[in-house]
Amino acid sequence: MQPEAVIFDIGNVLTHWQPEAFYDRVIGLDRRQALFAEVDLHQMNALVDDGALFRETIYDWADRHPGWAPEIRLWYDRWIELASPRIEGSIALLRALRRRGMPVFALTNFGSYSYDEAREKLDFLCEFDREYVSGRLFVSKPDPRIFQIVEEDSGIAPDRLLFTDDRADNITAAARRGWRTHQFETWQGWARRLVAEGLLTDKEAGL
Repeated sequence: MQPEAVIFDIGNVLTHWQPEAFYDRVIGLDRRQALFAEVDLHQMNALVDDGALFRETIYDWADRHPGWAPEIRLWYDRWIELASPRIEGSIALLRALRRRGMPVFALTNFGSYSYDEAREKLDFLCEFDREYVSGRLFVSKPDPRIFQIVEEDSGIAPDRLLFTDDRADNITAAARRGWRTHQFETWQGWARRLVAEGLLTDKEAGL
């Protein structure tokens, strides 16, 4: 039986998410390594993903680390550059599925406020049939509760949900609930899985 909905993670599936690469470009490798060694910016971002205020959280961390304050504030001030560039092949697959009438959902660890800002700049974020955003739900992957929320809200059985994510822990958590899963590495690999599931033809998938 074919899936009844396809679920996309966003970071490193539809758009690149490599904060270290951004900082390497802006402040240089050595300073970036020093910054990330002294300040846990990923933990700061996890607070935002869990529902903390976007600007206030980042600027608070900057105030706590005055020696790195300008660099930390870049996480907010130039945030959209951290979530770039787009993965155009994956975006094309999202749109091909929608043309086929397949419901497409987002399931993402993303701050509520940063997601709203991103929707203004990343047009494909406005194309999901349903959005499950950790910052709105106050629970993040791989916590089983966020997968349960998707199941209950959509009314779709776990084995009829097809989910792609780049992180092994998130894929494992979804698979434990009976979801069909694909650990994302390249858009071409994801395209082949969608074809294998009977959701797209090779041509529709760009293969």
